[in-house]
Amino acid sequence: MTAISEHSSSNPAGFVGLYKRIIKLPEHIPFSLVQLAARVAVAHVFWQSAQSKLASWPVTLQLFADEYNLPFIDPSIAAPLATTAEITGSVLLFFGAFSRLGALMLIGVVSVIQIFVYPENWAEHLLWASLLLLVLARGAGVFSLDYVAERALSASRK
Repeated sequence: MTAISEHSSSNPAGFVGLYKRIIKLPEHIPFSLVQLAARVAVAHVFWQSAQSKLASWPVTLQLFADEYNLPFIDPSIAAPLATTAEITGSVLLFFGAFSRLGALMLIGVVSVIQIFVYPENWAEHLLWASLLLLVLARGAGVFSLDYVAERALSASRK
């Protein structure tokens, strides 16, 4: 009887211990991998958006004039400005070069889209903004040109 009660009392502790170890497994994922995934994912979204704008510029101008209706800025200025921000921000994020600047640019784009264009798509915008805020707050990570440049500058100061 004693052996059974000891076995059943140690079994839950063993299960709980196993559960805790399994739950902690994702903590071993390198944070730089998370940063890389965030950068590439959001860069892809805005790169594709810019490419669709460039594919049919007359349609893009029409959208900015009729559907987007941005206040305080002429569509003929807003369209190239948005497209340039999407391309530049995407490239900076993808390569991790001046990635915080790229993230800040695209946060501006997301903010304009959320406030003035498609406020009902807040969940999608929040997802993009979350990834961009991660890069803005923590940088591009080890897999980036920012990291290479930082290492090179640190080495040259020594």
